Amino acid sequence: MNVFPLLALLFSTSFLMINCRHEFDTAPGNGTGTGTTPTQSQSCNADTVYFATEILPMINSNCATTGCHDALTRKEGVELTSYSKIMGYVKPFNPGNSKLYKECIKSGGERMPPPPMPALTQAQLSKMIIWINQGALNNACSGSCDSTIFTYGAAVAPLMTTFCKGCHNPASLGGGIDLSTYTAVKATAGGKLLGSMKHTAGISAMPKGSNKLSDCQIRQVEKWIQSGTPNN
Repeated sequence: MNVFPLLALLFSTSFLMINCRHEFDTAPGNGTGTGTTPTQSQSCNADTVYFATEILPMINSNCATTGCHDALTRKEGVELTSYSKIMGYVKPFNPGNSKLYKECIKSGGERMPPPPMPALTQAQLSKMIIWINQGALNNACSGSCDSTIFTYGAAVAPLMTTFCKGCHNPASLGGGIDLSTYTAVKATAGGKLLGSMKHTAGISAMPKGSNKLSDCQIRQVEKWIQSGTPNN
């Protein structure tokens, strides 16, 4: 029996399987840090990036979405739904060697989230770099919100970018809703937006995959709506 054609077929099949995958390792555990409950600070240090407050919502909204890296789909064997799962692809103090960051800064169809999904903004990437450089800690803070600030630019838009835009943009209209621009958010503000944030019965609770927004954050959006939804 001539085994060379069979070996060639096996090699070519293996090559195709390898090349259709991201560079993620599929077995988590590259990082350090243990425990499922983040270390909570009552006040927020402006120079610190907090995992539970800033990084996890960003990843939930842009990466751990339905059809990608949520707990059900686990595309390419990768799940990014919790600190322990995410740390499989993070090297503390070393963003350049962290697969999570490297996948996000790739170009074209290689990057994560993949086109036509929008790429992470430079501000989001900067937060990821700072968090990793600070040790990729499982931390959180509760003192960063100020309900007296409720303009679209300073309060509402950042909330949409962090918690909502990844699932609600023209390339991925979750529930048929776009929250990627001021005009789109304004059009939704008179509907179910606030109810979804408040987890009102009968309305799909948002953000999916993340904790409910804080009372202060919800109040910011509510006050913006009550003020007439200005583009300020």
